[in-house]
Amino acid sequence: LAAADPRVLALAAQVTESREQDIPLLLLKLKGILNSASLGCEEAKKIKQDIYDYDLTQYCMLVLRQDHSRLLGGWDTAAQLAEILSHCCVGLEVKEDPEEFYKKFLPSAIDNLLFLGRRLQARFIRAIKDEEKQDFLHWFQTVTDAICWLFGGHIQLAACVLQNDHFLQLLITDDVETAIIMMSVLHSILKVNSSVLLQVDEETLHSVLDELVYKLSSTTNPVIGNAATKLLLLVAKFCKQLVKLLTARYKGLKGLLSKQWTGKGFDRDLFQLLDLLDLEQSNGKGEMQRQHQAACIIQAMWRGFQTRKRLKKLPQAVTTLQRSFRAKREQELQHLKKQKEDEALKLQMQLQRQRAMRLFHERQLALLEIIHASQVNKYMEEMEGKSALTIQRFWRGYRARRNFHQQRQSLKEYKAAVIIQRAALKFLEKRRRRRPLSPWIDPKGLTDEQRLALQQKVDDYIKLHPASQMSEEMSKELHMQAQEKLAQFLLRSRLDQRAAQRRETLLAQVNTDVELLMNAPGLAETTEKDLDVFMSRSIPVATKARQSHNTMLKYTRWPWWKKLGDEFVEDDVIPDDVLNAELGTLFIGGRK
Repeated sequence: LAAADPRVLALAAQVTESREQDIPLLLLKLKGILNSASLGCEEAKKIKQDIYDYDLTQYCMLVLRQDHSRLLGGWDTAAQLAEILSHCCVGLEVKEDPEEFYKKFLPSAIDNLLFLGRRLQARFIRAIKDEEKQDFLHWFQTVTDAICWLFGGHIQLAACVLQNDHFLQLLITDDVETAIIMMSVLHSILKVNSSVLLQVDEETLHSVLDELVYKLSSTTNPVIGNAATKLLLLVAKFCKQLVKLLTARYKGLKGLLSKQWTGKGFDRDLFQLLDLLDLEQSNGKGEMQRQHQAACIIQAMWRGFQTRKRLKKLPQAVTTLQRSFRAKREQELQHLKKQKEDEALKLQMQLQRQRAMRLFHERQLALLEIIHASQVNKYMEEMEGKSALTIQRFWRGYRARRNFHQQRQSLKEYKAAVIIQRAALKFLEKRRRRRPLSPWIDPKGLTDEQRLALQQKVDDYIKLHPASQMSEEMSKELHMQAQEKLAQFLLRSRLDQRAAQRRETLLAQVNTDVELLMNAPGLAETTEKDLDVFMSRSIPVATKARQSHNTMLKYTRWPWWKKLGDEFVEDDVIPDDVLNAELGTLFIGGRK
């Protein structure tokens, strides 16, 4: 065995040891290795075999699936790798496990190349800048050329390309540039393998032909029309069986081609296609005429039946039509009459409003002339007050009516619920009354044996638990003990009550002294009268009583709007918070 190429060995080692994001740039070195040998020579075949044996072609195929917008080199690197992959596969003769190469590797390579083409097509359509669009279109052209080169070297891949979903998605596009490129790929497929359309399934064949006919019918671009016409002509020339399919499946294709695409610059190909379609149509003309005559007879019979049926229903239909017409005309007249009445009423109300406004202004001017100048402001204030009251009254009425209309539904639902509940309660009461009483079931009596056994158990229990008996002396002694404990409790509670009252008295006295000290003047301003206040216990009491009396008088003189919260309080009752504010620190009675 010949030794492997050292450049391939070194590159394989670098790819194995490098990071994933660096592999695409390393694989670009394969282009220089492939270009070093002339195309078709033994050295080139040996290099391609080494590249495949060291799995570098597998690396190229897997890298095509990645998103190259995030990798170094971008989509230009992806397009170059697609070209490298196609050149590595064409001319390669695998001797070890060829089924793996032809049945699995090559279809996977085609699928990855088409997937890359879909990504480039989508980015080309979304691109905005002209320079960016040109770059994506160039890369897309490179990838499609690599696909053509690959199935040109392996003819069996033509059917694989046509049956791939990515190819159909690439062909079904409204973009002109990429559509032309994809139709050129389809043209290359038909050139390489003319019978490929007969090898694919019927659904794929119909999808391809439908797209070509759709492009002819939906666009006026002569470039698209020329490419689609050439493809249909190629299909009709190479596959005679498909001409019948074109004439049967697309009835108006001949008229579409002759009316829309004549004189667009490709009349030679167009006329050849029309001649092929005419030839096929003339062969099946007799069958078509017979079917046409049969269809005409069926249609004539059906139209006669429909006409006779319509004539039978004609009188009733005329009556119904006249009735509906008169009803509609009467409705329109009523609507016009109502509309005129509404307009007249609106005009009359507007005139009345203007007349009333004019009379009001005249009355105002007359009153202003009569009233003295000093009373004008007072009169204007009174009028403003009356106007405000009128506006408020109308607003409250409007708001009350609106709330009533809003609550009408809920009120109706509430009344309905009450009626339903009342009816349900009446029904339950009647049902309860009609329920028959359960018949009285007499308890089963005890037999003589059961009665004797129960009596024996009762006697045994009485013997084991005899009743406790207390003498009269013990009862009197227990009564005396209870009386003594009750007296002790009452005496102790009375003493506790007095102690609590004394504590409250001392606390009130302390609060009074504290307040007097807080309100007392300084030592420099103290007089004998101020000293008497602290020496006597009656003066503070009298002062606090006077203050509380003044507070009560002040409360009774409050205006009505301050007593709105006390509407249901008796007149001689003063709120506790008012009294507590004044009497909270008052010491009344008590002793030291």
